[in-house]
This record gives sequence, C-alpha cells and structure tokens, in this order.
Amino acid sequence: MGYDYTQWDEEVEKLLSRMTLREKIGQLNQIPEPKGREQIEAYKEKLRRGEIGSIILASSATAGNDQKRNIDIDLCNELQRTAVEEGPCGIPLLYGRDVIHGHHTVFPVPLAQAASFHPELVEACCRDTAREAAAESVHWTFAPMLDLCRDPRWGRVIEGWGEDPFLASVMGRACVRGFQGADPADEDSLLTCAKHYVGYGASEGGRDYHRTEIADYTLFNYYLPAFRAAVEAGTGTVMSAFNEISGQPVTSSRKYLTDILRGWLGFEGFVVSDWAAVQMLVRCGVAEDRVGCAKLSVLAGLDMDMVSGCYAENLEDLVKKGEIPEEAIDLAVRRILRVKWAKGLFERPYCRPRAAARKKHLDDARVLAAESMVLLKNEGVLPLKKGMKIALLGPFVREKRSLLGSWTLDYDLSDVKSLLEAMQERVGKEELGLCSDETGLFDNMAETVRQADVVLLALGESWETTGERRSVSDLALPASQRELIRRARALGKPLVGIFFCGRPLAMEGAAEFLDAALYAWHGGTKTAEAVCDILWGEANPSGRAPMTFPRRTGHIPLYYNVTSSGNFVNGYYGEEVYPCYVDSPASPAYPFGFGLSYTSFAYGEIQAERLRLSLDEFLAGEEFRLTVEVKNTGDRDGKETVQLYVHDRTASRMRPLRELKAFQKPFIRRGETAELTFCLGAPQLGFYTEQGSYIVETGVFDIYIGENCLTENKISIRLV
Repeated sequence: MGYDYTQWDEEVEKLLSRMTLREKIGQLNQIPEPKGREQIEAYKEKLRRGEIGSIILASSATAGNDQKRNIDIDLCNELQRTAVEEGPCGIPLLYGRDVIHGHHTVFPVPLAQAASFHPELVEACCRDTAREAAAESVHWTFAPMLDLCRDPRWGRVIEGWGEDPFLASVMGRACVRGFQGADPADEDSLLTCAKHYVGYGASEGGRDYHRTEIADYTLFNYYLPAFRAAVEAGTGTVMSAFNEISGQPVTSSRKYLTDILRGWLGFEGFVVSDWAAVQMLVRCGVAEDRVGCAKLSVLAGLDMDMVSGCYAENLEDLVKKGEIPEEAIDLAVRRILRVKWAKGLFERPYCRPRAAARKKHLDDARVLAAESMVLLKNEGVLPLKKGMKIALLGPFVREKRSLLGSWTLDYDLSDVKSLLEAMQERVGKEELGLCSDETGLFDNMAETVRQADVVLLALGESWETTGERRSVSDLALPASQRELIRRARALGKPLVGIFFCGRPLAMEGAAEFLDAALYAWHGGTKTAEAVCDILWGEANPSGRAPMTFPRRTGHIPLYYNVTSSGNFVNGYYGEEVYPCYVDSPASPAYPFGFGLSYTSFAYGEIQAERLRLSLDEFLAGEEFRLTVEVKNTGDRDGKETVQLYVHDRTASRMRPLRELKAFQKPFIRRGETAELTFCLGAPQLGFYTEQGSYIVETGVFDIYIGENCLTENKISIRLV
C-alpha cells in the first residue's frame, strides 16, 4: 500500500466517542459551494450543528463545461473557521474540486497525457497542479479518472487513459503519486479520488450515464486493474459511478462497493458518490423514494453523499427505527475521519495563500504537451525548414479556449497563445499567409496558398463537444473542415493537418488528403508553443496513440486487446478485413501504440536467457528475462516508445490477441543502439477468472516487442 490510513484510528475513535448521531451523519454530507451571503449564513448555522462534512467547490454536476468561477479563499477560510472553532467537535471541512488536468496552469487532457507514455512526466505535472490548487483552499481533487473506454464517442473519454488497462494502471498510479506526493498531509498535496468506480466508460453507444453490461471476467481483467493500481498507490478516496452493471446500480451495490472494492482490492479510504447519484436510485428503479436511496447506499458501503441530501434528511430516522444499525454510520464516519486526519486538516485547517512556481509549471506543460502529440503521417514534409512561406488556414488558427479542453475550471486565458500568435512569435508575420475570408468558406484562399511553400490546416473539435454530457454520434471531422482539406489539396501544395481534439476522430475523408498529420490534442496552456516546437523540429514527436483511431464511426467499438473468433474475421490484425463489413475495411486507421518520429528506429531480434520454465519455478518467483536492441538509424536524436505485448496462445478462457504488459521510452542518439531488458513474471502471464482468482496456466506465450501493437517482432516462451 502507498499509505496506511488506519494509523489514525486511535484519534478517530476518541473523536467518534464524543459525537452525536446527527453529528456523525453530518460528516457523510457533502454540499455544493454557497451562493450569496444568505446561503453562507445558512451554511454557518449547519456547521455550528455539525451537519456538513465536506463542500464541493463546483457550481453543478457539469462544472467542466460551466462558466468559469474562481475560488474564494477568504470564504473557504471563513466557513472553515466556523466548523473548527464553533462546531460541536471542531471537525474541519474537506474542500473538493474538479482539478482534473491542471489548475491555473493547464496540462493536456488526460487522454493526451496517456499518449506521452511518460508516467514520470505525468507525475511531475500532477505535482505542479497540486501545488497550485492546494494554495487556494483545495484539499481534494476528483481525479484520476480510471474508466477504461473503448468508445471515443463518449464525451468523458478525454478524462481517462484510453482502452488499455495496463497503460491506465501506470498513469493512474503516477497521477495519485503526483497529486498526493510523499504524504497527503503536506501543505502542497491533494487527496485523490479514483473514479468512476466502476465501468462508467462502458456506457452503451458512448451515451453518457447509460447502462453497462460487464461480465465478471471482463470486469476483473479490464475494468478493475487501474483501480487496483490507484489503491496500491494510496488513493484516499474513490468515487462510485452513475452506471449500473448487469442490473445493479454501483451506488447501491454491496458487491461492488464492499465485497470487491474493500475486500478484493483492500481499499481503506472512503467512498463518495458522484453528483446526486444517491437520489438517482429512484429513477434506476431500485428505491421507491429518497429514504430508500439513503438506506440502500449506506448499507452498500457508500460513505459520503455528494449533494443529494438523502443522507442528511433520512439516516437519523432510519437508525432510530432500527432499519440501519448505528454501527453502519460509525463505519462510514471512521473512514472519512481517517482521511481528514491523513490530510492534516486537524493540524492545519486553514489555507495559507502562496504563490506557485508558475514559470516551472508552464515549462513542464509545454514539455508534456509536446510529448503527448502524435505524428500520424509524414511524407517528408515535416519538420518545416527555416525561411519557408506558410499558408495558415482553418477554424483553429485563432482559437484559444478549445486548446485547454474541457474540465478546467481555473485557467487564465491570458496565458494561452493561439496557433497564429505562437507562429508569429516563431517566424514573424512576413512568412505567414492568412486567408482573410471570415465566412468560413475559404473562397479566397487560392492566392494565399499560391504564394506559400506549405499549407498548415488548423483543424479539430471544440472543447464544448467533450466532457460530461458531451457525447457525439459521429467521430468524423466536421464536413466543413473536410471540405477545406479537399479544396486545399486541389491547389497542389504540401498539406499539413494539425488536429486539436480531445478524442480520436475517425480519419477517413481527412488523412488520405494530407501529406502530414499531427495530432496535437487539447494540449493545455502551452499547446500552440508545443506545436511549433514539433513543426520546426525543436522537439522530436514521441507520442503514441492511447486509443485506436478508427476509419469510420461505424467501426466502433474497435480496440486492440480483442480476443480471437471462430472465423478469420479479426480485421484489426489483418484477418480477412473485408468480411467484417462489406462496405469498408475493418482495420484501424492507426492502431494502438502508433506514432511516427522524425528519425527511424530498427529493432533487433528478441533474445531470451531461457525459453522454457516449469510452472512451479515460475510461481516461486523465477522470471523470463528478455532483451532487445533498438537502433536509431535516422539522422536525429529521439525517443522511442518500446512496447511489449503478450499473447497466451491456448488457455482455459479466451485471451486477447495482444496485451500491453510493459513499455520503456528511452532517448537514443542518432546512430546509437539501446539494449533494453524486460522481465516477465507471474503478474504478466496470468489472468483473473470470473471469480476474481488470479491464475497462471501452462502453455506457449508469444511475446511481441516493437513500435506498436501490430509489430511482428516476436519470440515464443513456454510454461510447462
């Protein structure tokens, strides 16, 4: 475990023994930030009675797409002073906020961060974020989001780490460590909240809040590993998901919240609901009224009710009537108080405003943005040469807000440069040609393009089409942008598409007309500068696709870690691509792990110290040790993301054709060779049964080490 929350149990028990039932229930009650002086005074009266445990600094459930509201530090301290100095037991408030991918300094959306395949850098940037937010009264962030997602139509796909459980586990662990630091009690640390537990990313059709159907075998092998990683890293809290799984709303499911989360995963912190999820149990059809909602949720193991008020209104009566034992309330309070002690709130309840090291944070944001960008295509056009005349066209030439992405509440737009501003700063206005047509039709672009050596098209999707309640039915680039690409192509100049997006788009109708395509994502405050770093070769692109890029929306779901079929119809890996659909090839436009560089890398054959081990030796701790040489054969230094995949050929359950089990991202100078070593043990070659038991079986395992999931560089090992 990354942190022992039970170490505070002695202090917790002393406090618990002094609390009335109403005061205990108050700790389970989270309410939204107050609006106006009248509501502030009403909150103070509640605090004097011990009826509030936490305040969420958000205006609504969809705060990520709401109008920006800054934190009032003085108000937070004012309310905290009432709780600590006038409350019945002096228990401090816990302030939570959606600090997802930055605070004042905005980093790339998490899905883009996953594309960096650089967990150490992600951890450092989360540390930067924690320092900024903690300096403004925030104790607790509702991150990381660990929802495995195979459908990029879902608007919240931007908040997670993509389609792979191993990559999500690595990045989720880095995020927890970055936010919480060495000790969550540190003044510049934030408590984390692993969300949304569990399966929310599997919403049918990518439609937010919709039902999910997840078999236990799939749950244990795909949807739970990232939560295990977060628990092992020491996350203080977990958020229950809106969705139901096979008829059980997670908010009221003892199986998921207690048996699996606390029993199987060993979680010691507390569970908070998602926004008003407790009262939604009526609409789910498992509770008749708000009384039933409160009873079901608290007995399932849900500790804190986010804003619905069901706990505050009903738990006291339910205990007095004998429908809920007071021990169930005590258990929830213990968990919450443990976390408050661990956060250091009893020792340091008030916020001390302080300046953050913004220059360092902005520098880190620029590096992470560049490392997250994925070069999807390059037919010798990039990097650009000095002195080239550039035509700059498209709807994102002057755009700023969308570069930040959704779920950023505290940004400062004055920190953000548009692509035009960043390029003017880089090369000067005289080398840039702009189309002056403000209608969006670009009818007069021919003369601008004629005078240019290369055409840059700034394309993408608005931040308002991503985030909560922002799903889309069509992943294609908007028709107007596809038309712009075709018109520009007809003019005969080299064409570079720069895509500012939160999710992978369907690339048919766009990529084939481009000479180069750079996926810049919604990359945060320093997106535009990082794009320029890539375009002019000051940064060598090293991002890799954290999700599959489909050709068409109709190919969704399309993900790399798929099982085989009785017929040869797995289009992802080239098996009879056309029989999957009679109207289009079923292969991905760009597979998981794909990304180009300005240099080239050659992989040697995989070497193994041994190819065979007995199962007994293996389970006793013996490992397969594999090495591979990777040579930089190009004329530039660069980073290569070396990926290791496993395929269990024959097993008692159908196993994926490829599973990412390890990766390394070495920096290799031109002409030099790096020798990389990977060790495979029981955690890499086994799987979970539908009962949650981890097993390793005998048989042959194909091990692939290469540049993406389609690599054919492999070796076979055997357990006997």
